[in-house]
Amino acid sequence: QVQLVESGGGLVQAGDSLRLSCLASGRTASSYNMAWFRQAPGQEREFVAAISRAAISTYYSDSVKGRFTISRDNAKNTVSLQMNSLKPEDTAVYYCAADSYIAASSMRRSRGYAYWGQGTQVTVSS
Repeated sequence: QVQLVESGGGLVQAGDSLRLSCLASGRTASSYNMAWFRQAPGQEREFVAAISRAAISTYYSDSVKGRFTISRDNAKNTVSLQMNSLKPEDTAVYYCAADSYIAASSMRRSRGYAYWGQGTQVTVSS
């Protein structure tokens, strides 16, 4: 089992950058494929980015590709999401997710992840 804690959210202006971090504890992060999802008020949770255990593969939603970068440091049990050129439509609660068994074909689907953090709010003003 793993516990996930996100940090790094905040209020920024359009065009600014933020870096979110997810600290995994309880079991080494290298055991898990990990991802970031987000949920805006009144909307369903949506996929943002994912990264495989050894960081060989990364996946992005079309809406963030080229602006966001997911990375991981297994020695520090952390996964990060560097968000550049932020837009007001990026405003949401961002969640870190992890799962040991999820297949690569399912990494964009929230239901495939067994473990979730509590979320961190990102607000982008225009």
